[in-house]
Amino acid sequence: MNLLLDTHIWLWSDAAPEKLTSEINRELANSENQLWLSPVSIWEITVLLEKRRITLKQDFRNWADESVRDLGLQEAAITWEVAHELRYTILSHRDPADRFLVATAKVYDLTLVTSDERLLNAPGLKVLPNR
Repeated sequence: MNLLLDTHIWLWSDAAPEKLTSEINRELANSENQLWLSPVSIWEITVLLEKRRITLKQDFRNWADESVRDLGLQEAAITWEVAHELRYTILSHRDPADRFLVATAKVYDLTLVTSDERLLNAPGLKVLPNR
């Protein structure tokens, strides 16, 4: 399976693994799965750090580099195709990061791993719910 990690799933995989279900932990550890991360998630965590809504035990860049390496994450780049898909990505809420994540998942044909109830029923989106 090709999995796109929602920002909170990425953060929890290191900082709060107890928040992930056994199924999600199993899928993240499954070497047959490819794990993907959007640059939007790096931006979202940067914003959360700047607003002091989260803290990390080490410098963000070092944490992110270690996490990317440890999880074997691949970059799901924001391409022109992803940007064009935004036009067709209508959500029930106005979070631009969520729109980018959904558009990215659709363009790259990825399954979004999320706990976000607002995304679990997004039209045309494959999800692996953390419930």
